Amino acid sequence: MPKFAANLSMMFTEVPFLERFAAAAAAGFTAVEFLFPYDYPATQLKQLLDDNQLKLVLFNTAPGNVAAGEWGLAATPGREADARADIDRALEYALVLGVPQVHVMASVVPEEASREAYVETFISNMHYAAERFAPHGIALLLEALNPKTKPGYLYASQYQTLDIAARIDRPNVFTQLDLFHAQLVDGNLSRLIRDNAGRYRHIQIASAPDRHEPDEGEINYPWLFKLLDEVGYSGWIGCEYIPRTTTLEGLGWFQPWAKKA
Repeated sequence: MPKFAANLSMMFTEVPFLERFAAAAAAGFTAVEFLFPYDYPATQLKQLLDDNQLKLVLFNTAPGNVAAGEWGLAATPGREADARADIDRALEYALVLGVPQVHVMASVVPEEASREAYVETFISNMHYAAERFAPHGIALLLEALNPKTKPGYLYASQYQTLDIAARIDRPNVFTQLDLFHAQLVDGNLSRLIRDNAGRYRHIQIASAPDRHEPDEGEINYPWLFKLLDEVGYSGWIGCEYIPRTTTLEGLGWFQPWAKKA
């Protein structure tokens, strides 16, 4: 039976971020995820989670200077000190918030740069991160981003993340299977789910190609939810989509799984 987490960076944006915890709980969610926690003290976010009986299942390492085109630093040669500071900061938040996994953002690779140099830097920084997080039982995730959403990101295909995770070769490093990104780049989602069961630790969903609620577009999510049960996936499914109108108006698809008051 699928377990869904509301993505508070993209859902419930009708209210300020700190009010989205209560909104998600009122809508029937028992878990949440979001992109970044760093604008708020970890203790404040923990209190909101506790007050609303919510579990936090995922957040990301810091993105760097987004205005300058950065989207993660962990793969950028020469920025190892900054990347590792971000990793350490993410661990501090993870320990307070009780999150079971953190997505480590790689980097955008400039057109003139050597991709392999970025890959090697990322592997080195992931070894550092894996060593720091492992004693606390926290998993680290790699996520492929399609080139339309994030041009030039280190990896666009699920098969690239699977390859790099194998090269990192640490027991607490997994991939993050975002089915929206995967459909736009790789397709054949049922094969990805079946062939790589156990290698992905977290799943995210949105319609394709428009990234709205998972009840439209070219992906048959009810069928995939049954398949995930068949392959024994027991993790969370993050709802990382942009509501068509308001969040609540688009939650009809979620009602069979909502926590009832």
